[in-house]
Amino acid sequence: MTANAVLARVTDRIRARSAASRAAYLARMEAAARAAGTARTHVSCANQAHAYAAFAPNEKLVLRQARLPNLGIVSAYNDMLSAHQPFERMPALIKEAARSAGAVAQFAGGVPAMCDGVTQGEAGMELSLFSRDVIAMSTAVALSHNVFDGTLCLGVCDKIVPGLLIGALQFGHLPTIFVPAGPMTSGLANDDKARVRQQFAQGLATREELLEAEMAAYHGPGTCTFYGTANSNQMLMEVMGLHLPGAAFVNPGTPLRDALTRAAAQRLAAITRLGNEYIPISRVVDERTIANAIVGLLATGGSTNHTIHLVAIAAAAGIHIDWNDFAELSAAVPLLTRIYPNGSADVNHFHAAGGMGFLIRELIGAGLLHDDVTTVMGEGLARYAEEPWLDGERAAWRPAASASFDATVLRPAADPFSADGGLKLLKGKLGRAVIKVSAVKPEHRIVEAPAIVFDHQDALLAAFGRGELTRDFVAVVRFQGPRANGMPELHKLTPALTVLQNQGYRVALVTDGRMSGASGKVPAAIHVTPECLAGGPLARVRDGDMIRLDADAGVLDVLVDAGEWAAREPATADMEANQHGVGRELFLNARANAAGAEQGASTFGSTLPGPLQTA
Repeated sequence: MTANAVLARVTDRIRARSAASRAAYLARMEAAARAAGTARTHVSCANQAHAYAAFAPNEKLVLRQARLPNLGIVSAYNDMLSAHQPFERMPALIKEAARSAGAVAQFAGGVPAMCDGVTQGEAGMELSLFSRDVIAMSTAVALSHNVFDGTLCLGVCDKIVPGLLIGALQFGHLPTIFVPAGPMTSGLANDDKARVRQQFAQGLATREELLEAEMAAYHGPGTCTFYGTANSNQMLMEVMGLHLPGAAFVNPGTPLRDALTRAAAQRLAAITRLGNEYIPISRVVDERTIANAIVGLLATGGSTNHTIHLVAIAAAAGIHIDWNDFAELSAAVPLLTRIYPNGSADVNHFHAAGGMGFLIRELIGAGLLHDDVTTVMGEGLARYAEEPWLDGERAAWRPAASASFDATVLRPAADPFSADGGLKLLKGKLGRAVIKVSAVKPEHRIVEAPAIVFDHQDALLAAFGRGELTRDFVAVVRFQGPRANGMPELHKLTPALTVLQNQGYRVALVTDGRMSGASGKVPAAIHVTPECLAGGPLARVRDGDMIRLDADAGVLDVLVDAGEWAAREPATADMEANQHGVGRELFLNARANAAGAEQGASTFGSTLPGPLQTA
């Protein structure tokens, strides 16, 4: 299938922009592959003895002979995150499956996994974005023993999959497969949950009623079922060819989920240097794969957090992307799904309607995905237009549904919900920002109103509680960028702003912080770059300034006389309270070194090839 002209043009631009850094990355990975060979044969006898000491005698023999692959498991297991609790039993399944494939598997290491749902609106959320880079470094520590022939990455949620992938890409000579846990079964409908949240914000529901609703929504093992960052991660791993086909949205604790976990270990054994075909992750993640990831994000109305994470992931493979690439592709990629908050369905409904196999086949057929990429299944993306099923106790694959089973949730490319992907780049006097409009009604996409400036989300909520926001306004919530306080999500603001919009007021949010990966129905210009603490113009906004947010035209402007604007001194903020408590003391260097949102908010400084600065 010939690639869509816009997809081809953007991919060529990414390839040209990345030529030097990509070549340097591939050269490093080739050198690592030559040096490693069968990884454990080059390490000393004492080193090997340490690595094998706890194994059974027969597995020690396999490892010692170095003729069969050793698979390293890197897991984000903990039993506080519902999405990661199912990983507790997966290493045993993997080890059993590895033995059946003539391989050995070792638990290489664990990585931290925090839950944005638990820390939302709390001080701990200020560690969330930086946890991605901690996870990347933890992945590197796990693999640094250099005795593995391939990697199985077990992770699901917001910063965890990007962190695992950034870490794994530094060991790009190793084949790597991502193993998900799957979503929890459907609970309280998302619209009902949102209604109770809005009632609580207005004082019309008690805390007990709110807790009851929340626990009915988040009720069991597995990923939260709305389409936020965690489930966007799972979509991306399939579009990028890093999962087994159709693995993303199979519920945990089911026979098919276990069969897919075993199949991932068996497939990894086959694609190591000691297997029948060698497919290192450095070959899987290339410029076409990154372009495909952006397309998948746009076609599904996925998380705005990936306008940050994908930039950092690409940089880890020597590839430069920026928000211009997202915006240009968004204009050409149709929206094919309606999953909450872009609709009322959850990811289980999406999966039942045809899921990833149907979606990928439609996008390939429309020329909107590069189908000539390398995946963990081999050459070509066509295998991902299949769905898994249980053949006895083994996972097998068959063609995905030829038609959607629910056109209110999933549509073909010829009949999309929208002709564009609903992610826009905004530019103007206030800098560059992104806005997700796939859930915003057209009548709310242009707001021109006076600014009300806040330096903390709690200040906005307090003003709402005092009844001071019953008017048209643009909430400017500043000093929320990576360098200021770690760029927390501001999802706590969603119910209050939604209430005001539902009451007929024209409201919008402008911030150098993040919203939830489930950015909702209120227009929000987020990730404003440069951030206030890095000299961004948002720090010059004063109460009463007229702000124009035009998502249709891509404008984010302040309607202040140019001379007055130039003469203004930027405001400052006292960030002392953000430096201490819940471990924030340990992240001083992360805040100091953090790049801007459009540069991936990476804390690694110059150790990775950073994206180009964009005017």
